[in-house]
Amino acid sequence: MKFQPDRLEGVNAITRHTATVVTVNAQPWSGSIIVPWQGEVTAWTGAQLGHLMPAHFAQLVALQPELVIFGSGARIRFQRPEIVRALIEARIGLETMDTAAACRTYNVLASEGRRVVAALLPGDNDIQNSV
Repeated sequence: MKFQPDRLEGVNAITRHTATVVTVNAQPWSGSIIVPWQGEVTAWTGAQLGHLMPAHFAQLVALQPELVIFGSGARIRFQRPEIVRALIEARIGLETMDTAAACRTYNVLASEGRRVVAALLPGDNDIQNSV
C-alpha cells in the first residue's frame, strides 16, 4: 500500500541525470548545481571538485536545510572538515555520495517532505585533488 504521492506539489524533483546534465523539473542543467527541496535551482558557481572552498558550503547554510546531499561526481570523494565547517557549525547534516546516488537519495528525501538540498558536481568530474 502506498501512503505518499510520487511528487509533492511545489517540491523540486530531479527527473534525469547523465554524466554532464542533471534535469530538474524538466529543466536541464549542466555543470555544478544546487537543488533545494523548494525554491529556485541555481548554478553552484565555481564549484569544482579540486577547488571547493569553505564559501561553497557556507552558501548552503542560507537555504536552512536539515540535510545536504553532496554529489561528488562519478566517485565518492569526501571533503576535509575545514571545507564543510559552516555546515558542521550550523548543525546541518551532510552526506557524501556519487552524483547519481545523490540524485536518487535527494528525490526520496524531498518526496518525504524533508528539507534537503542537493549540491551536485558533474558525474564526469575527474579531478584527483580531493581527500
